[in-house]
Formats: sequence, C-alpha cells, structure tokens
Amino acid sequence: MSQIIKLTATDGTQVEFYDEIKAQGGVKDVYFNPQKKYVVAFYRKDLTPQDKERLKTIVGKYHERIFDPNTGGNYWRDFLIMPDRMVEWNGKIGVTVPFYSSKFFFTGGPFDGKEKNGKWFASAKLRNRFLPADQKGTWLTHLHMCIKIARAVRRLHAAGLSHSDLSYNNVLVDPITGNACIIDADELVVPGKFPPGVIGTPDFIAPEVMETKSLPIGDPKKRLPSIDTDKHALAVMIYMYLLNRHPLRGGKVYSTDPAEDEELSMGKNATFIEHPTNSINRVKIADLEKSQLPQGDPSKMPYTICGPYLKELFDKAFIDGLHDPSKRPTAAEWETALVKTADLVQPCQNPNCDAHWYVFDNSRKPKCPFCGREYKGQLPVLNFYYSPGKGKFMDAKYRLMVYDKQTLYMWHVNRFISANEKTSDSDKKPAGDFHFHNNQWILINRRLPNMFEILPDGNKKQIAIGQFVALKDGTKVLLSTEDGGRLMIVQLVNN
Repeated sequence: MSQIIKLTATDGTQVEFYDEIKAQGGVKDVYFNPQKKYVVAFYRKDLTPQDKERLKTIVGKYHERIFDPNTGGNYWRDFLIMPDRMVEWNGKIGVTVPFYSSKFFFTGGPFDGKEKNGKWFASAKLRNRFLPADQKGTWLTHLHMCIKIARAVRRLHAAGLSHSDLSYNNVLVDPITGNACIIDADELVVPGKFPPGVIGTPDFIAPEVMETKSLPIGDPKKRLPSIDTDKHALAVMIYMYLLNRHPLRGGKVYSTDPAEDEELSMGKNATFIEHPTNSINRVKIADLEKSQLPQGDPSKMPYTICGPYLKELFDKAFIDGLHDPSKRPTAAEWETALVKTADLVQPCQNPNCDAHWYVFDNSRKPKCPFCGREYKGQLPVLNFYYSPGKGKFMDAKYRLMVYDKQTLYMWHVNRFISANEKTSDSDKKPAGDFHFHNNQWILINRRLPNMFEILPDGNKKQIAIGQFVALKDGTKVLLSTEDGGRLMIVQLVNN
C-alpha cells in the first residue's frame, strides 16, 4: 500500500493523497485522495510567479464567486469542475480538484473505467466503430449535454473568465443521462490580467488565433484565446455532438504540406462545409470511410435537421462570425436555442432508430431524418403567444411538440420563467401533462389555478386542476391570467 501524504493547503485546510501517480495529463501528475473526494494534481514544470498568481486567484476569488451558495453557486458544482485549493510538495505546486461523478466514466465494455472524453461521442468514426449501443445515448440526450455545456460556459463568461482551451478533451460527457461537465479549468484567462497559456486544441482553435499563431507575443496583430474564441469552440462542439462531423473539415485542400493546409483550412481560409452560397469546401463523399457515414454526408443529414433555432445560430457562428468574432453567438444564445429545440423534438416511432428522437420539421409529413421513418397518426404542435398588452397576443415564435406523457412546465406557461439554474423547485414541478386518451390528445391541468379554454365565441371555459382539455386543431388555451401568462393554440398535423 502506498504511503499517505498529508499536507496543509494555502487556505489552511488539510490535504491527503496516496504517494502514487494515478494519471498523467499534458503538464500534471495526478494523485488520489484516500476517500476519493478529490485528486491532487502537481505541475511537472516550475511555475512562473504569474502562473502561481493565476492559480491563487482561480482557487480563491473566482472559485468563491462562482460557487457562492448564497447566489445559487452549488448548482454549478456538477457542471464546472474547478481547482479549489493550492498545495506545495517536493518543490512542486499543485491543486486539489473534486472527483468527477461516476457517470462520467465508462462502465463495462472495451473502455471500462475510462473517462468519457467527448471525442468518442463527437466523431462519427469513433462512435460508429467503437462505442457499444448502450453507451451512445440518444439525440435528445446529446441535446441535453449541449445545454449543460452552454450553460457552464455562460457562467464562466459572466464571471469575466474564458476557458482558453474549450474542446472535447476538456469536457466530460454522459450521453446516457444527458450530463456534461467542464474540466481542466486551471488555465482560465482573465482579460487584462492573466493571458492564456495555450492557444487551444486542434479542431477548436478559432480562425483568427490559427491565422496569427506564428506571430510573436506582443505583436498587435496576434490573436490569443478569449471569450470570443470560446464562442467559436462552443459552436464547433455543439455542431459535432449533434451531427458527428466537423463544420470546417471539408474537401478543399489548400496545400500539399499537411501543416500548412491545417493552418489555412482552420485559419485564414476556413469555410463552413455547409455554406449555402460558397461550395468551395463541400465534403467529398468518395473520400469518406464507411465508418463515417451517414453522419459525414451533409447531403443526407444537413445541419437544418437540428431545427430553426440552431440553424440560425450555426449560420451566425460559421458564416457571419467565422472571421468576425463580434458576430458569434454567445453561450447564453446557444443555451436558449438548445432549450427551445428540446421542446421541438419528437420520439421516432422506429424502435430500431439509433437516434430515437428528432426535431419536428414543420411539414405535413414529418419523418425522422436519421432513419427515414414517417410519423403515423395525429401530431399536436402547440404554438405559444404572449400578451404585450391587455387583450392583445403576439406570436412568441416558440413551440412545444406533444407526445404521450409529455410534460408542460412553468417556463412554457409563463414567459418570465426560464429553464435554467435559477428555476425554483416549485417551477420545476409539472404544470400539466399530455396523453393520447380515447383516440384524442388531451392536456391534464395539474396545478394551474387560472387555465381557460377560449371557446369559438370568445367566451372562456375554466379547466380546473385535475380536469383536462381536448387538443383539436385550432383549440385555444390560456394557460395563465398572470402577467407573462401564455396563450397556446393547437395545430394538429394528421398523417
């Protein structure tokens, strides 16, 4: 049995770990706490005074600010794994980092005990060739993973921090439960105070950083990782988790020298593979391996299958903002679009479908883009409206798809309630639920005191708690009479 080392951290607390290296990263050696509450990671190189000051600030002021329990900070402990203490041992500086949840490790199969590095779930080649079916999750759980990632990045940016090396190597995911957490947060960039120590990971480096990486430090034209480059990396990651291909790796070759080609295709000449008017970087299907299909073929699975909200942001990220960082979507915009997209999904009726869920495409003959199965039966779509003034309602450009046992929540009922870390426990409780009952779709009111069906003559019929309203084409239901309460109008697709 290895010796247990006991140290005092810089904050005065006790730290214990086995004198045995359990893992090694690019710059750190990792030791385990006996109780597996945390790991201790020591830097192999000598740190500069600025590096030490950065770590001191991260484990101190910024850790306290993000995880302050008085402002809901406990919520972030599942999604942001940040170092929380500094230690010194044998002349080396180290940090303690909370242990990752067990859900972020493979159980069984060829990768038993290994971390769920995001690359296994973002690459079609790795996913199709190596992942057991029970580890892949569904398209909906991948969507939920992306929500968690966008939310965590949004929190970092709100604190004035950028990750600087956001990639699937620094994000652990669990497609089974739809969870994700950001790790390796000891290189956080504080603009104007702590510059980045790395330029990023290939596939996720922003074009302006790639284009100017050969310029010397101090050159005014050199671009370094920042919140703007995090936005690019986040967009790439979301695209890859949902479509299993890279948005910039197409068929165009700019140089026979691999290093120069990489620098040009990911930097100065970077072009979206699905650019609607510029076809220079279209994917050459003949060059793809069988294991990369069908995901690698944008003509079979275009990015539009992600729905209108995400399509708009992909356009902003990879067309408008690819070479203009000021136009890139924020993490908050991604979070909102992902949450709204989750309300547009429909379960595939093919039990053998690999994706299991897909986004309703607003057609009269909806079908799953992943397996091709057409939807059979009546399909209710709820269109939400809000009231900017008494007696007036405007299109909220927000929809909810209905399926059996689908849930209505308070963020559907009231436009002033959002689905995020600030959602109260009360607002997380179901407000209603949908069922296909006696050959018709119904909504059962579970807890809304002022829910009314608006009759064709304009009169209101109250739907008491415990009662239901039938969902027919054109049915209007006022979900709440409170300020921010929404009106929903049913659109029934018959197929």
